[in-house]
Amino acid sequence: MHLTPLHIQGGRPLGGEIAVQPSKNAALPIIVASLLSSEPVTLHGVPRLSDVYTILELAQHVGAYHTWSGPNTLTIHTPEILNTDAPYALVSKMRASFIMMGALLGRAGEAVVSMPGGCAFGFRPVDQHVKAFRAIGIDVEEDNGNFSAKRRQLGGYFVFEMLTVGGTQNAILAAVLGDATVVLENASIDTDVVDLIQFLNSLGAQIEGAGTNTVTVHGVRALRGGEYRIIPDRIEAGTFMMAAAATRSRLRLTNVRPDHLRAVSSKLTEMGVGVTEEVSSLIVDATQGHLRAVNVTTQSFPGFPTDLQPQMSALLATIDGTSTVQDPVYTDRLTHVPELQRMGANIAVSGYIQLIQGGRLHAAPVKAADLRAGAALVVAALTTEGETVIDGVEYLNRGYEHLAERLRSIGAHAYQPEPALASAMD
Repeated sequence: MHLTPLHIQGGRPLGGEIAVQPSKNAALPIIVASLLSSEPVTLHGVPRLSDVYTILELAQHVGAYHTWSGPNTLTIHTPEILNTDAPYALVSKMRASFIMMGALLGRAGEAVVSMPGGCAFGFRPVDQHVKAFRAIGIDVEEDNGNFSAKRRQLGGYFVFEMLTVGGTQNAILAAVLGDATVVLENASIDTDVVDLIQFLNSLGAQIEGAGTNTVTVHGVRALRGGEYRIIPDRIEAGTFMMAAAATRSRLRLTNVRPDHLRAVSSKLTEMGVGVTEEVSSLIVDATQGHLRAVNVTTQSFPGFPTDLQPQMSALLATIDGTSTVQDPVYTDRLTHVPELQRMGANIAVSGYIQLIQGGRLHAAPVKAADLRAGAALVVAALTTEGETVIDGVEYLNRGYEHLAERLRSIGAHAYQPEPALASAMD
């Protein structure tokens, strides 16, 4: 079914308080990791997003049952693995689904997984996943985009050639069950990797080094069931922080981990935005004078996240002066640029560098081509006089739960027409 566009009447300050949703990027690998246990696992803080439904379809295909017992509480039970393949029709929807390979290898000793899909910005290879598997005792073959893998004698070490969240997670999942020890060097210290390790350890895994670049996995015979609460979504939190700054507003965010957002908070502070950290909340105040142009370069955690680069570009397009935004992490993440230009943004692109001359934006019909580009268009639309109509809502639904309703709760005029009404308006 076609989703109706998101309408935003901008130029209104935001205010009040908003609770940040649980982390999608942490929930997805934890749902996959639940397949390693034959006992029920209950997860608290699972966002109801299209990506979550996709990964649950995959889990169901391989033998998992799931039930929702609350708005964001999910129980998964996988008594046995019934299928060891992850079909292209599902994997092609989302890159994160490739870590299904690690879970299937860990639980069943073999897997067939198609090349992953997801947002349409650039080619993101899985070579580090494959090299890690081979180094720790797994045979991997590739044929026309399908990867077939079997566990041999597991054990050994691998040094990642670059920081990779998914590659680190995949190798951990493949190594958790068994009697071998696997050492991963130059492993990712991303919050989503740490949350995955803490979840697995809560079920009886023996993994050392969470939050460091050396992760050691001591294999165990089996994992038990249990309960776990997933961390808040730092990308959604960062999006709302930038929305507050772009609209020159004061906004309080609850259900956050301030220590996960230090790179964003530092950059906003440099810009002239007030950021106050509390135990599990943040106050963003952009009402105290003019904001300054800044330069931003994305990095792996704890650096500035690539997943917030488009939203930052939208914010900087509203600030007088010249800013640069560099994204060497995903060099083709630029689908937001032509759409922001339709709204009057002065952005020149050279390679993965954006040169932004800030000013005023205006309303326009625009279309999201991926999740975070859509978020950038929302940030821009909130600042403009007039109504901006954002198509491509299916991408926003991958990462932001009940977005229009939650924007209204903090003072925005945002709505999606009902399909029948939208047809009548066409």
